Amino acid sequence: MKPPPPVTSDPSEAVAPETLRKRYEAGATVDELVAASGLSYGTVLNRLHDAGAVMRTSWQTRRMRQDPQGRKRLAAHLRTLYEQHGATLSELAAGTGETRRSARRLLIEAGGTVRTTQQTLRMRVAARAAERHKLALSLRARYEAGASVPDLAEDCNYSVATVYRLLHQAKTPMRAQHRHGPTPGEGKRS
Repeated sequence: MKPPPPVTSDPSEAVAPETLRKRYEAGATVDELVAASGLSYGTVLNRLHDAGAVMRTSWQTRRMRQDPQGRKRLAAHLRTLYEQHGATLSELAAGTGETRRSARRLLIEAGGTVRTTQQTLRMRVAARAAERHKLALSLRARYEAGASVPDLAEDCNYSVATVYRLLHQAKTPMRAQHRHGPTPGEGKRS
């Protein structure tokens, strides 16, 4: 199942690093590229490296050929994780058993745009703020239904002060505080 040699009008285009990379990423092996281009094995490897190709193992090539749409599905899945869930390239690589560089390449193949570290941090801060706001609204609803602040704190495994802050953020109208000591005027004797 060898890929056909490239059809180009310019023979130098068939051995250009970018052309070799595209054919390699489409599933061609280095041996097949050597046979199609007439270049030496080392030259093909060097051109692939220069073009930024992420090298595969033989089992990855076999897996890719068994399921040609697998790479596209993986790339689309990585893009979803990256763009909608804020995953980093390192997290994508760890989750797929790929390198960070190959995860980046797959993301770009799926039409994704690589973020800067600052963009990722801002995205994660915004996600945490949204989760915190959701929690604050949930606490407010439970508080307004009659739950006490200490009970909410215990249920959420937060401190009482944190629960008060979250209730304040949710603009919760607070109930009157209970006094646990003697009432004013009690204890005085005339």
